[in-house]
Amino acid sequence: MRRAMTEPENRLWLALRGRRLNGVKFARQVVVGPYIVDFCARTPRLAIEVDGDTHTDQSRDDRRTSALARMGYRVIRFANSDIMTNIDGVLHDIGVALAATPHPTLSPPGRGLSDDRP
Repeated sequence: MRRAMTEPENRLWLALRGRRLNGVKFARQVVVGPYIVDFCARTPRLAIEVDGDTHTDQSRDDRRTSALARMGYRVIRFANSDIMTNIDGVLHDIGVALAATPHPTLSPPGRGLSDDRP
């Protein structure tokens, strides 16, 4: 894990922390399986990756995204330049992803209490 965030990561973190976006709790540098994701909302399972300026390994990203998806996470990626020049658009896209990512069921469906109990 890295101690210092890049400027784009810091800018995004300032917008996400403290449940500032849609009341969702995000954490940074979260261990998910064998991976460390830049930002993560465990409920719903949304991982946000910030790709640096020299980021070029698409096949590695695809494998990582597939593995995280098998663990139940939706992964969205943003380039540093997008965060630095269009933070409002990035936050909008994260909000859309949050709305589209189903919240896990807290308990299995079952019979509730009713007034017609014996």
